[in-house]
Parts: sequence; C-alpha cells; structure tokens
Amino acid sequence: MTAPLLDVRGLTVRFHSRRSSATAVDDVSFSLAAGEVLCIIGESGSGKSVTMRALMRLLPERRAEISGRIGLDGNDVLSLGDRALNALRGDTVSMVFQEPMTALDPVFTIGDQIAETVRRHRGASRAEAEARALELLKLVRIPSPERRLRAYPHELSGGLRQRAMIALALSCQPKLLLADEPTTALDATVQIQVLVLLKRLQAEIGMGIVFVTHDLGVAAQIADKVAVMYAGRIVEYGPARDVLLDPRHPYTIGMLSSTVRGQPRDRDIEAIPGSPPDLAALPPGCAFAPRCRFAVDACRAALPPVEEVGPGRSARCARLAAARPAAAAAAPA
Repeated sequence: MTAPLLDVRGLTVRFHSRRSSATAVDDVSFSLAAGEVLCIIGESGSGKSVTMRALMRLLPERRAEISGRIGLDGNDVLSLGDRALNALRGDTVSMVFQEPMTALDPVFTIGDQIAETVRRHRGASRAEAEARALELLKLVRIPSPERRLRAYPHELSGGLRQRAMIALALSCQPKLLLADEPTTALDATVQIQVLVLLKRLQAEIGMGIVFVTHDLGVAAQIADKVAVMYAGRIVEYGPARDVLLDPRHPYTIGMLSSTVRGQPRDRDIEAIPGSPPDLAALPPGCAFAPRCRFAVDACRAALPPVEEVGPGRSARCARLAAARPAAAAAAPA
C-alpha cells in the first residue's frame, strides 16, 4: 500500500497569552494521497486557516503550541530544524493565501518575486529564473505575461493577483499545495476561472491540494475528500460525494440546509441558530450541542467519540441515528 503524501495525526494547536489559552485545533487527523484534493469546510473561526498554517509551521512559536504528527512526503514536519523546514517550504509544499495583496511584497515586481523563489530553491541563474517566471505566468494564463512580469501587485486586479500568487506557489513544482480560501474575495466569474485553473494544474502536475473554504458549492466542484470542522475539531470526514449528498453530522446537515444551491424553490432556508463557541471556553461535551436540534443531556456532558459511518467515512456525534432522517432533506437535489 502506497504511503499517503500527507498524513496528519492528532494535530492540536493551542494559543497562549498572558490572560488565557485557547485550543484552536483539537486532535485533528486526516490523510491525502498524491493527486487528491481535500476540502476543509466550516464557518469562520472553526480552525481551518490555523490548521493550514500549522501544516507549514507558519504560526508564531512563542504563542502557538503545536502537538501531534504531520507526516509530509516522508518528513516529520514538527521535528524538522529551520534549514530543513525552509527547504521543505516551496520545494515540497507551497501555500496560496486568502488575500494575495497582503501576501505579495508591494515593493517588488511580480516577476522578481517569482524569480527570487526559483533562484533560492533551484539554484537557477537570474536569466533562467526570469524565464521560469514568464513560463509560470503563461501557465496560469495571465494575459500579456511579458508586461505583467514587470508589474507591481497593486497594478493588477484581484483575479490577476490571485493567479500571480498561484504562479508563485507553483514555481518549484511542489507536491502539495495548500490553498486558504483563495476565491473568497473574488467575484463569481473570476472564482470559477481560478477553480478551473487549479483543477487543470492539479491534473497536469499531479500534486495534492488541501483547499480551505466555507462555500459548499466550491467543495462540490473541486474536492475528492471533505473534512468538516467545527470549533477546532473535525466532526465529519469522508469522500466528497458521500459527505455532501448523505451528510451524517447535524452541523453538516445544518450547513447544507442553509445554502440556496440545489434547494427547491418552495423550501425556506434554514439557518443554523446561535453563534460559534468561544474557543477559550469550550463546553465539556459536544461544542455544537448548544446549536443542535438533536442534542440531549449526554451530548452536553461528554465529548462524543469518532464513529465509522462507512468506507473511509467518520463522524463525531452521539446522535447520528436521530439526525439521519434530516440528512435526506438537507442534501442538494
């Protein structure tokens, strides 16, 4: 059996301050094979972005305590020294951030930023690096790539900046691409273009992708697997088609019920009541219990275990049987 490209086991991230501590990611486990796309979905504040940054160890070491195991292409990421970690970033794993305007350096041209990455990781000459930068802008289909190569980030539109960010992330042909809500700030037309671009590049290069989003429609278009996060924990996990068409956890059911996409015209949109919990003061039981219509006293008393609900599928809920009838109604037509 081939080892997974990415294997995360028991990942926990706890932030410390002078006044309090908060667990932003709690005992998260998942795996990804080369060429697969995993979508992590959930509301804002559920721990998606923290998980992504933990995979590359981009969190501040003084404030963030990371435990568990992150296996990436045969490397134990959490045990790597600074030199090995810097070599891993860009070479083996790269990241596309949510807002490229803050991720790209405003005082350097797009071409200089891509070329610098190629020279650092590939030892290329300046001419070779510039040629590679131009090749990458053509790969992500930026119009007039020769001119855009000399442009600064502020001179590009949001869609072109996102494409430039993708080109930068792909500059050293990584085996794993982490995409943190890369389409959130884009209009619908550009969003579709970026999704099609990522799927095409993923198929051509054969890399794995971990894609963070709160948009279920995006997950349905791009994902092979889906991990649903709530309050720092994965509450449902499995093949995308199974999770989105046959949800088991009440939170997944609630998200599907509250989206317009695929719903009959005569059905009211059912919003999930309440708000996400304070991660610094999580309840002893299921964190979703205060918002869950199926919750009983046992849900509030103790954290439910993870249960296998099908091949490659799991859910963390004590009321799976009670929620099952609602799943059929929530699933898109």
